[in-house]
Amino acid sequence: MRAPRGRETGPTPPALDGLRVLDLATLFAGPLAATLLGDFGAEVIKVEHPRRPDPSRGHGPAKRGVGLWWKVLGRNKRTITLDLSTPGGRETLLRLAATADVIVENFRPGTLEKWELGWEELAAVNPRLILARVTAFGQFGPYAHRPGFGTLAEAMSGFAAITGEPAAPPTLPPFGLADSVAGLATAYAVLTALAARERTGTGQVVDMAIIEPILSVLGPQPTWYDQLGYVQERTGNRSANNAPRNTYRTADGTWVAVSTSAQSVAERVMCLVGRPELTGEPWFATGAERAAHADVLDEAVGSWIAVRTRDEVLAAFEKAQAAVAPVQDVRDVLTDPQYQALDTVTTVADAELGPLRMQNVLFRLSATPGAIRWAGRPHGADTYAVLAELGLDAADIAALLAEGAL
Repeated sequence: MRAPRGRETGPTPPALDGLRVLDLATLFAGPLAATLLGDFGAEVIKVEHPRRPDPSRGHGPAKRGVGLWWKVLGRNKRTITLDLSTPGGRETLLRLAATADVIVENFRPGTLEKWELGWEELAAVNPRLILARVTAFGQFGPYAHRPGFGTLAEAMSGFAAITGEPAAPPTLPPFGLADSVAGLATAYAVLTALAARERTGTGQVVDMAIIEPILSVLGPQPTWYDQLGYVQERTGNRSANNAPRNTYRTADGTWVAVSTSAQSVAERVMCLVGRPELTGEPWFATGAERAAHADVLDEAVGSWIAVRTRDEVLAAFEKAQAAVAPVQDVRDVLTDPQYQALDTVTTVADAELGPLRMQNVLFRLSATPGAIRWAGRPHGADTYAVLAELGLDAADIAALLAEGAL
């Protein structure tokens, strides 16, 4: 069954319909978690400082002065301004918190408490609230009050140490990997806390340290070291667990990636490239032993691929039921037939920029699909509407403006 995604599909409400999320966070991990919740129907209210918007609005390329990264990260969010350090801002945030299910924040530990907006004050106005606190190092410990970003998590976790060629320096990713993984983990944590609330009737605090989720996805490295003293080293595109596994250049100057995690696939690849005799070698019987002979296997696969075009290589591997994929850049992604079939990159109407393309919601649900209802909105676009819904009248809003709270 083909499950719908990325559009409203009838009278069934989306999965998170009725959930209200206040996004107080900036840059990437916390805001991404709120985006993921908004994609499946949560009402997300993005709260930004009146004079210092979320810096993600200015990250990366812009069109006509409008940041394109924000268009993705800010999708499905209503945007308001509020200075939480002012008395009026504090009181307004507490009124909003009383109506919310979730707050996502990423201030340094102690900042909300300094404004008298810590868990004690928030829980007093809404005992069912989930407060997700996303910081580089967590809410306690010797590093808790240090400034930090995802790059530090990529370094500290061991990711950079195992990434890159053996003789080259450790390599950091050219995008927000740790932040993205933490955003996914935070959305999962929030939903877990909401499930617990269904049983207990009360909310709780989520303490998300960005240095932790990336460590979780790196595999069993701590266990390997604990039990064997084994430290994984940089191997470039190769794997210590199987071979052939690498990228290979084709005759027309493009690249393909080959993986042989399954023994049967490794055997099919070697037969395909005309080296079936290698499958009879004693060392070919396990992935680790094949990896120890990667030079032999890479030469066999690489020399076969080097004299064929990418299309020829892909067709031959598909016919042989061997695992291969083209190494694609974003131009290729946008024309890839599988991504097109899945609607992985979809088109969103935008009042500022017109139609624009972005990644679709993360997965398909057959009965309650998610949808991108709108792209990131201008700074503070919904302030007056949200405050009016909260019960503030024109005089209240004027007072907040005079105070500098809006």
